Amino acid sequence: MTHAEVKAMVEEMGLPYAYDHFAEGESPDPPFICFLYPRAKNFGADNLVYHHFNRLAIEVYTDYKDPDTEAAIEEVLTEHELFYEKSEVWIETEKMYEVLYELTV
Repeated sequence: MTHAEVKAMVEEMGLPYAYDHFAEGESPDPPFICFLYPRAKNFGADNLVYHHFNRLAIEVYTDYKDPDTEAAIEEVLTEHELFYEKSEVWIETEKMYEVLYELTV
């Protein structure tokens, strides 16, 4: 997927979003999404990269556990036929949940 395709897919999720982070003081009220490519996972042979894959992290921030929002996001990922791994953490300093979806695009 290209960056434009990833951005369009995140837009389908229906929440405010930003690449990596929102500017200081411009973060919307939760829920919102930040997405980024924390690393590449390339396929190569003969000392060449034959195919470039990005690891995509979609971070969903909420004030409370929100299964409906998670289901809506997972539906979009499934519609795009993307396999994802999911984890969750409570961020005490921010008083927010982060649900992290990790996938390869």
